Amino acid sequence: MADGEFAFLRDGGQVLLRPARPEDRIKIRELLQGLSPESRALRFHSAGARIDDDTLDRATAGHVLVAELQGEIVGLASYVRLRDPGRAEMAIAVADAQQGRGIGTALFEKLSREARSEGVERFLARVLSSNTRMIDLLRGLGFRMSRRIEGGEIEYDVVLREDAAYIASADARRHVAASASLEPLFHPRAVAVVGASRQPGSIGHELFRNLLRGGFTGPVYPVNPSARAICSVRAYRSVTDIPDQIDLAVIVVPAAAVLDAARSCLEAGVRALVVISAGFAEVGAEGRRRQEELLRLCREHGARLVGPNCMGVLINGPEGPINATFAPSLPPPGKVAVASQSGALGIAILQQARQMGLGISAFISMGNKADLSSNDLLERWEDDPATAVILLYLESFGNPRRFARVARRVGRRKPIVAVKGGRAASGQRAAASHTAALAGSDIAVDALFAQAGVIRCDTLEELFDVATLLANQPLPEGNRVAVITNAGGLGILCADACEANGLTLPVLSAETQERLRTLLPPEASVANPVDMLASGTPASYGQALRIVLGDPGIDAVIVLFIPPLVTNADDVAAELVAACTPPPRKPVLTCFVGTQGTPDILRGAVTIPSYTYPESAARALGHAARRAAWLRRPLGEIPAFTDIDARGARAIVDRALERAERPWLEPEEVSGLLSAYGIPLPPSILVHSPEEAAEAARQLGLPVAVKLVSQTIVHKSDVGGVHLGIRSPAAAADAYRAIADGLAERGLSGEMRGAVVQPMITGGVECLVGVVTDPVFGPLVAFGLGGVAAEVIGDVAFRLHPLTDVDAEALIDSVKAARLLRGYRGNPPADVAALRTLLLRVSRLVEDVPEISEMDLNPVMACEAGKGAVVLDARIRLARPATPVS
Repeated sequence: MADGEFAFLRDGGQVLLRPARPEDRIKIRELLQGLSPESRALRFHSAGARIDDDTLDRATAGHVLVAELQGEIVGLASYVRLRDPGRAEMAIAVADAQQGRGIGTALFEKLSREARSEGVERFLARVLSSNTRMIDLLRGLGFRMSRRIEGGEIEYDVVLREDAAYIASADARRHVAASASLEPLFHPRAVAVVGASRQPGSIGHELFRNLLRGGFTGPVYPVNPSARAICSVRAYRSVTDIPDQIDLAVIVVPAAAVLDAARSCLEAGVRALVVISAGFAEVGAEGRRRQEELLRLCREHGARLVGPNCMGVLINGPEGPINATFAPSLPPPGKVAVASQSGALGIAILQQARQMGLGISAFISMGNKADLSSNDLLERWEDDPATAVILLYLESFGNPRRFARVARRVGRRKPIVAVKGGRAASGQRAAASHTAALAGSDIAVDALFAQAGVIRCDTLEELFDVATLLANQPLPEGNRVAVITNAGGLGILCADACEANGLTLPVLSAETQERLRTLLPPEASVANPVDMLASGTPASYGQALRIVLGDPGIDAVIVLFIPPLVTNADDVAAELVAACTPPPRKPVLTCFVGTQGTPDILRGAVTIPSYTYPESAARALGHAARRAAWLRRPLGEIPAFTDIDARGARAIVDRALERAERPWLEPEEVSGLLSAYGIPLPPSILVHSPEEAAEAARQLGLPVAVKLVSQTIVHKSDVGGVHLGIRSPAAAADAYRAIADGLAERGLSGEMRGAVVQPMITGGVECLVGVVTDPVFGPLVAFGLGGVAAEVIGDVAFRLHPLTDVDAEALIDSVKAARLLRGYRGNPPADVAALRTLLLRVSRLVEDVPEISEMDLNPVMACEAGKGAVVLDARIRLARPATPVS
């Protein structure tokens, strides 16, 4: 796999895509000769095309990829550059027996990615009008294209830009393929346990027994060469000896024996493996090599792999429960799907779900995630009618950008709740810019989840609190909460917790208060919280809940109960259930403080979440309210700017990368790069002497600013490198001398490369816009309050690139300084629309120039509304981008 990659096909299979090698010539000839006369005519535009050496040379000229299935070449794709180096002519051929599976599409996608990396911007495809398969392939890709018809031939001009339309189309293809590939795991016809044991208490024995006891309606076969039968079921020496076709095999053998066991399963046609065994990448280099070989075997045979080093899977499907775990107890069937990267935590999750009565549709322990990841499971659960809520425990991300897109799409249909381990960083690199100093991997996770609508929890307790609410109650239409209690102090605690979680407690309507007064004693409080006093009866609880639910100014209700001597908790719970029958359109949460667990009646046909403390209820409801607000947001679009000079920007970057030392771009390079993307800058002049500074001041007009230029000094103000409000040419010259003298006193004379003179721009809000590239998550776009105090104030928020217009607006509004931008204490509002456009242009720049590792635009002056936003100072660092994870 070192020189290629596997791609999923629409039927769930996989194909290896790799560069053609000289030794492939014979197999490529066999592929082309094996084409039917019709396919050969469509590929070579001639009914009598012969596959001689000349034809073979033409077919393998230029940049060539092959598609390989279990050692056989079944597809060929190539491009050859035209006179215009930005254009290339391409062609594809796929074996007749493999057509219709998506191999041609997979070849085109990989070919286009490699072409773009070599500077090719457009493909020319000449297609016979009768070649409907190729025409459908081109139309279905999602790329923008035009066509010209001449005779019986159509010439397609395909723009190889991965815009929003292409990404959506590619994601749709991936969704179909990923879901299909998991069919043998979620709906197997027969299951085998390789390593099933006769020894009670062993993993192989308990897992096999759990499968038998679970109720799976298909056959389950034990594989053990040393046993005649296990749990009274006949055992087989090998999967190849089993008379049935096995779809799913669970492997529970020592690590050293896993590869042979997997090979035997795959040769027998098994399409899904769950490897429980440990001793792989988690133990070092040898284990990592073993894991890579296991993955290679699975992909070559088109099979999916769960694990290794996992605790198995639990799937409550129509074929009956498939309990391929060694967990001692299981939760009931339900509509919550769970994926856990930790096996030990997986057992705890199942036990907690059982204790809370939370029903599970599926549980997948991902283990080392050699193949199957949370991205694949989200794809599968998106269309699963049995799943309504998705819970994730994650320790790492393989492809965060894909996760963001998939989660954003899935989250529109089903809530995703996640615990991401590892908030505390074990180390932090030295930050060279304001933006980098304010960023961090956990901030990247927060940004990712915020954009994708994923609910992030800090603990498993919080995860289950939220899941219980989302699985059983509707989302609130707003953040207005009413609290009903029989203890005033408890109501105050709940009110404080609500406010801390973004919820409000409005005063109830006059009509609602009047109805409550007729129900409750005169001493009771009916404003909000509603304090029924300790004398509140079960009946009054139910009636008060009905009254408050009817208030149009309330979106949700939290009911609190402390058991006095005269009132029974079960009786109160029964009245609450009666008040919620039929279920209201507003969520109801309860908190039975001091009782022995949740009253059983709350888990009946009408399930009302119950929490031990009011803080937990308020926290869960806050998450639900934020999810509802996220769903109300428009999807957003990535704008297509038409005034961008991408080629000019690329030329600047390529020249800079040729330098031996390239930590930061020179001022003129920064200016050229930003200008190429329409990012506004004030006029500036680079000077190298006091005299040049004076002349620059005359040319630009007074007042001006004089700023140090240095490759190594980031915070110029710290060394006296910024002089503002200069009102004469002589003062500009003095400012230059002062900067030079100050550096000399510090022994830093060699760090000065001149100074920049700019006209002074005042009368706005100083902001910071930046980019820092996280090694896992990719580029993060930052926005916040700018100027010299940016790091001290720390009022900066981040979003993952690429930004939509909605993301940019949300990023601006997420910082405390947003109040300053909207107009504060008589000051005019700033040009927020210009800031939004600037953020979107920065995001596009980072998309087109992935070599940007850090960017600091600080300060960005947000002028009055309608007057724009201007970048007053900018620094950009380049680095060769890491290879993205596929």
